[in-house]
Amino acid sequence: MGLLAVALAATACGRDSGGTADEAQAVDTAKASGTVTVWAMGTEGEKLDAFAQRFEQANPGITVNVTALGWDVAHDKITAAIAGNATPDVSMIGNTWMGEMVKTGAIEPTPSGLVDQNAFFPGAWGTGVIDGAAYGIPWYVETRAFYYRTDLAKDAKAPATWDEVTAFAKTLKDNGADLGVEQNFRIGSWQEVAPLLYQAGGDFQADGKWTLDTPEMLQALEHWGSFFKDGLSVTTQPNGAFPQTFVKGRVGAFYSGPWMITSMEQEGGAGFKDKFTVAPYPKGPAGGTSLVGGSNMVVFKDKPNRDAAWKFLTWLTDPKVQAEWYTTASALPSVEAAWQEPALTADERVRVFGEQLKDAKAAPPVPTWEQVAKVMEAELEKYALGKQDSATTAKRMQEQAEQIGTGA
Repeated sequence: MGLLAVALAATACGRDSGGTADEAQAVDTAKASGTVTVWAMGTEGEKLDAFAQRFEQANPGITVNVTALGWDVAHDKITAAIAGNATPDVSMIGNTWMGEMVKTGAIEPTPSGLVDQNAFFPGAWGTGVIDGAAYGIPWYVETRAFYYRTDLAKDAKAPATWDEVTAFAKTLKDNGADLGVEQNFRIGSWQEVAPLLYQAGGDFQADGKWTLDTPEMLQALEHWGSFFKDGLSVTTQPNGAFPQTFVKGRVGAFYSGPWMITSMEQEGGAGFKDKFTVAPYPKGPAGGTSLVGGSNMVVFKDKPNRDAAWKFLTWLTDPKVQAEWYTTASALPSVEAAWQEPALTADERVRVFGEQLKDAKAAPPVPTWEQVAKVMEAELEKYALGKQDSATTAKRMQEQAEQIGTGA
């Protein structure tokens, strides 16, 4: 299995990370058999079933059946299945959902010795550690970096700092772009602000308490808001206009993940790959940390084919398998060794994301994160639209987060 060792039946119970959750029973992968049912979302859900046939060929006696779910219905379907004791053996879980799902008590802790947590990017592994105990495995990760039009930048170097990205965006406008930087999410997305908060040296929580009204948050908000105030970004864009706005040179830069490399080459057609590139996130006062996203794979409790389920999950974390999954779904490997495979080293633009992942941080894995994220986005939208200032935005986010609590 490469770097990640499969635990044998004699493996002791418990977790390397410690914690107070009920300890998982040992896993006997040598005798694993049966059918493993899996739920997975989005592009990954659509492509995993065919990909899993390779696992079946290498493991006679185990069948993997994948049901693809839409992201728009997945959360409610999973929670309903937990409530009705009708879960699959395995499910993909968005990493911001982990705290909420683990709190239900339906997910198995990761058996001790099953995988080497040090093989994963630290930020990715941390998404599955709840109250000190590990659950599931990080399957794939996402992070964001800075895309820009090299032809519009001309001789200007990629920006390395917050100040430089502002000047760089103005250069892109001077050279023909209508917008220097496209805010490539809905207005007010917390995912736009999270990297900036980390780069300012802040975080969403400290010592189990929300920290949304801090000097670091204000720094992040002011930097983010400056793009709107200076006319380098806009709060309204016609639906579907992007990415053609980038292809046509009306947008000079944007922040996004690795999937946009292939998308842009397809949208732009022949020769467009030579007109754009990717650079690391410009550094703030405390560095250039980005946000780590992605999804984990978990095993639900009390399933008769749990040995086969865990064997499938360990296969998914083999470095070569992870690299092949990247070529299949453009999903970045969570295992660091996979980044040495040719599929990940061939394109300099992809390697940027690997470097970014080394210190990328996740949102806090608390049960109430989705609720807090929604109130944050409502306040961030007001700020982007000029309806309130940064101080009011931070204060209102903090007040509402405290009312919601952490769910711990």
